[in-house]
Amino acid sequence: MGNDALNAENAMPTADFAAVRESEQFRTLKRAHRRFVFSVAIGCLVWYIVYVLLADYAHVFMSTPVIGSVNIGLVLGLAQIATTFIVTTWYVSYANRRLDPIATEIRDSVEIADTVAR
Repeated sequence: MGNDALNAENAMPTADFAAVRESEQFRTLKRAHRRFVFSVAIGCLVWYIVYVLLADYAHVFMSTPVIGSVNIGLVLGLAQIATTFIVTTWYVSYANRRLDPIATEIRDSVEIADTVAR
């Protein structure tokens, strides 16, 4: 424990983040991320709105028994919760396959440029 001052070896990075933000790699990363997130968000929103509309206007359908006292409304409500876990797992898989390799390349290029600048 101590109050060590920064020296040249552990100084804060001097990366040019504006240049990184304007790079083609970063634009590709943003485009891939947005394409996935916006499309899945729209799909989930539509799925939720359909569920709410069914619950509000299709009482007979939603109260149809499936097994015992479990009805379609309950099954679809539980499916809403399951959707959260499914989308999270899907995003993690997508990020590992598509986003992380690009982000790693960007980070490595920034670190190399920072090391050369020192």
